[in-house]
Amino acid sequence: MTVMDDWVTAACAELGLDPADVPVPTVLELAKDVAHQVLRPGAPVSAYLLGIVVGRGADPVEAAARLSALAGTWPVELGGERSE
Repeated sequence: MTVMDDWVTAACAELGLDPADVPVPTVLELAKDVAHQVLRPGAPVSAYLLGIVVGRGADPVEAAARLSALAGTWPVELGGERSE
């Protein structure tokens, strides 16, 4: 197991969740897209938003894809830098 696997397993045990229900690669890809295309602090907030919508019944892969697509269309600030 990796450190990530260990962490997810421990965190899920703490919260009473099944680690099999956690799409780690999907969440990490979303966080990367938002951090690189919008702003870094937006990554954990976007992951939280993903968790809320999944908790309300959305498919995690579809919801993450929608957010990643939104991040991909986010306007770049002047000078090629995104503001934080």
